[in-house]
Amino acid sequence: MTMTMTTVDQSLQDAVMRQLSWTPDLDASMMNATAHDGVVTLNGFVNTYAAKLVAERVTRKVYGVQGIANELEVKLAHERIDPDLAHDALEALQNRIDVPPGIGVTVRNGQVMLTGKVEWMFQKAAAERAVKYLRGVRSVSNQIEITPRVSPKDVQKRITQALHRHADLEARRIHVDAEGARVILTGNVRSWLEREEAVHAAWAAPGVTAVESRIRITP
Repeated sequence: MTMTMTTVDQSLQDAVMRQLSWTPDLDASMMNATAHDGVVTLNGFVNTYAAKLVAERVTRKVYGVQGIANELEVKLAHERIDPDLAHDALEALQNRIDVPPGIGVTVRNGQVMLTGKVEWMFQKAAAERAVKYLRGVRSVSNQIEITPRVSPKDVQKRITQALHRHADLEARRIHVDAEGARVILTGNVRSWLEREEAVHAAWAAPGVTAVESRIRITP
């Protein structure tokens, strides 16, 4: 049994490294991947926070990946002082029509923290997208709160309808429960990517402040 698992882990590890090397906007020479029971750990160095996110995204696409621990370290080619980065972050937020006014920015050692309140998850996500690709960013902590404005029953109904509209998901295998503005997903899907799609569909409902995925991956 140990021999079989070791072979499976090695095969998954090799597949992830091939995927990272195949991605043109990544330098995989400074990265390493290890796998254990479907969980892949990424470590090594990248020169931008954006590259760290890309590495995680392409790893999710590899068949057999059930979880990711992204321990890649961002080593910037050119350092920036925090006030300049904070200025650019505020300007980037102001230039997006999908980010409402009132989002606060704090920067320390290249680590950006976003605060404030919005009504929709897409607004919170848009704020993070606005700053995470800025030069000099090492990490982003999105502390923006979502203010609920709909009933739990309405949230549950909207998410269930969204899942059934999604062509890539077998919605009948996913169950939705809403506790206030918190959503719990249970059931089974065939891949990590399908589970992510279900979570994204849940986050798209208005007023949702938390999504807990208990969906199991059964390839």
